[in-house]
Amino acid sequence: METTRRRLLALLATLPLLSFFSASRRSPRSLLPTPPCDDHDEPTPPLEEGPFFSPRSPERSNLLEQSMAGTVVVLSGRVLNTKCQPVANVLLDWWQADAEGHYDNRGFRLRGHQYTDKRGYFQMETVMPGLYPGRTRHFHVKLQAPGQPVLTTQLFFPDEPQNQRDRIFKAALVMNMRHKGDRDLATYTFVVNA
Repeated sequence: METTRRRLLALLATLPLLSFFSASRRSPRSLLPTPPCDDHDEPTPPLEEGPFFSPRSPERSNLLEQSMAGTVVVLSGRVLNTKCQPVANVLLDWWQADAEGHYDNRGFRLRGHQYTDKRGYFQMETVMPGLYPGRTRHFHVKLQAPGQPVLTTQLFFPDEPQNQRDRIFKAALVMNMRHKGDRDLATYTFVVNA
């Protein structure tokens, strides 16, 4: 009789633990959902404009021209706000050096602007920018969400030896890259206060 009573008391003592473990196993619905956009709650950092910006670029998402030298790069991504919601109609104004590291300061070669779609998406087709003294490979961009101030920044390429020697390089501005066929595919998500 004493053994049975001890077993009963031992069983009663474990009931709270059993209910804790069974509740954590059976109710994934009680867990908080995974955040929808990872670490993208901090705004994209600004970087200096540099000396080569030209206003009034043509509206286009393809900066390639016939017989242009260099590896083709297709950059796509989204613009989100700090609550991870897509931002439509964001102006993105791009400019960059050519494959030899030269900027066109008289015309609009490798310059253009576009707007995000209603889901915050954009895509740009261009060439891999060349190196020039003191800088690593990069794209320049100005972003402006409707009714908001302009964000001027730059995007960088991963695994570039010059990244660590570039005085304004920021790791937060490195694009994701992969190679497919004869082109490089890059992605980046901008986060803006909007």
